[in-house]
Amino acid sequence: MSKQRGTFSPEFKQQAANLVADKNYRHIEASRSVGVAESVLRRWGQQLQQERQGITPQSKAMTPDQQRIQDA
Repeated sequence: MSKQRGTFSPEFKQQAANLVADKNYRHIEASRSVGVAESVLRRWGQQLQQERQGITPQSKAMTPDQQRIQDA
């Protein structure tokens, strides 16, 4: 039996990544509180950090500024 992958909104991903980036949660604490794997949360955190530096991601952007850039 395989696990099914979840689909999360960019807003959810950003809020989850913000727990580590802005609220001083540890990755394991934040991942448990939002119900995702720690590795997933780390990836979202890296993407959020890059977006904040102005780097447009290959995947769907989390931040409103980067979403506007992708939509243009």
